[in-house]
Amino acid sequence: MFSEWKRKRAAGKVTAGDGHALRRYRWWQPFSRALLHLRLAESDGLRHLWSVNVKLWGDSDGEVVADLYRDGHHVAHSKLPAIFEVPGGTIEVAVSGYGLKRCHFVSPDGSELQLTPDRASAEGRRARLRQTRPGLSRLIGAASLGMLVVALVLGLPQIVEQVTNIPLVAERVGTFSSPIHLPSWLNVSLLVAALLASSERALRLRYNWVLDGGLFDGDD
Repeated sequence: MFSEWKRKRAAGKVTAGDGHALRRYRWWQPFSRALLHLRLAESDGLRHLWSVNVKLWGDSDGEVVADLYRDGHHVAHSKLPAIFEVPGGTIEVAVSGYGLKRCHFVSPDGSELQLTPDRASAEGRRARLRQTRPGLSRLIGAASLGMLVVALVLGLPQIVEQVTNIPLVAERVGTFSSPIHLPSWLNVSLLVAALLASSERALRLRYNWVLDGGLFDGDD
């Protein structure tokens, strides 16, 4: 859930769309694009399809952006994090350094509903695994969570030691000696495993500020 300050800033970044058609999701786009959908009942009595398309690698200016479509036609554009006004509420979109961390419809009473990933997208394929192989899906999810916990427990003391060895920091807070010292190859392996684990969690729109690199996310 966005804070009120972030909601106001995000809402102010939305610009009107130009009406272009939503492009079909292609097989080569799983790491560069996320596409999710939601059907909403409107005043005309019909359920219209709203779609959020996120360019994970950024636009031509390097900005990570989201586009909103209604029945396949472009209606709004925003840098992330974004809040789009839609019938009956808002759609909130945010990313981490690993992919999507939020794409939810929020009603005025505060209830939330995650949008459904496009079947062709990486998020859609991960959701399909959860439906068809729930046991395997839970095992993968538990392994991702466990790897992040292990990486945090083993890596954080070493990072704190390195930071407190910086002269300016040491003068202010003193130094810290880590009880854990791993060989370089194992630290690199933990880093790679943590990156893969957070990327897998992003496919499920799972995010934890401590485990998934929240210190380095810039939600401005």
